Amino acid sequence: MENITKQLEQAEVGKVLKNEPLSKHTTIKIGGPADVLVEPDSIESLKKILKIVKENDVAWTTIGRGSNLLVSDQGIEGVVIKLGKGTDHLEENDEEILVGGGYSLVKLSTIMSRKGMAGLEFASGIPGSVGGAVYMNAGAHGSDMSQILKKAHILFDDGSIEWLTAEEMDFSYRTSILQKKPGICIETVLQLKQGDRESITDVMQKNKDYRKDTQPWNHPCCGSVFRNPLPSYAGQLIESSGLKGKAIGGAQISEMHANFIVNTGDAKAQDVIELIDLVKRTIKEKHDIDMETEVEMIGR
Repeated sequence: MENITKQLEQAEVGKVLKNEPLSKHTTIKIGGPADVLVEPDSIESLKKILKIVKENDVAWTTIGRGSNLLVSDQGIEGVVIKLGKGTDHLEENDEEILVGGGYSLVKLSTIMSRKGMAGLEFASGIPGSVGGAVYMNAGAHGSDMSQILKKAHILFDDGSIEWLTAEEMDFSYRTSILQKKPGICIETVLQLKQGDRESITDVMQKNKDYRKDTQPWNHPCCGSVFRNPLPSYAGQLIESSGLKGKAIGGAQISEMHANFIVNTGDAKAQDVIELIDLVKRTIKEKHDIDMETEVEMIGR
């Protein structure tokens, strides 16, 4: 990896870190080292990074703000591209906004609500980036990204760049085309609506309060671990199966919300994986339901 590290440093594409612990970059505070972690300082730098990576035939992975991620204790092979500063631009044009993939979703929803723009109220407590939210079609409170996205600017694995419409993004529950066709959401155009600022901020506050009262964000966690097997709900199934509070190593199924696994201080990815496997086995035995993870598990 020395050669590619040197090339990335010489290209002056942003911050380049070797053997960077990914526990510093995930909300659950778990994860071994990235061979190389690079944070592009612009979209042009991002294009250069991907070009260098492809020319060297090196594996690459993209992360945002590290929510909804469980990184292996052995870390991630190759180059990890972290979208953050440099890809967090914001341009407003009446009810349309152009926003970079590295922009904080919580920050964006707060700014827009203060301006009386409706559409992002659901995102008030989702601790991810805009790009990650598009990738996962993040949602809550009856809405999701597919309902406000007009188009997304995607940098694909082969270096090509395309604007894809909401229809072309092939959205469904917590899913988009990016889970089938590797690419990076570098920016999006979102369609909002002018509304009543007081009403919007009231809804935002209620959503924030609901999350604070029902979800354990006072501990490191990665968000909802399982997809809801509708019409059932993952948290209810896990709780009714007697697993709420169950711990393995430093990982524990939250006492507050059973679809969250928290890091009580020294959890390893393996502890979380064993809890996930326990939930899958138990729910299958008791309810004959196959549980699917919402959290993305990546790494060696």
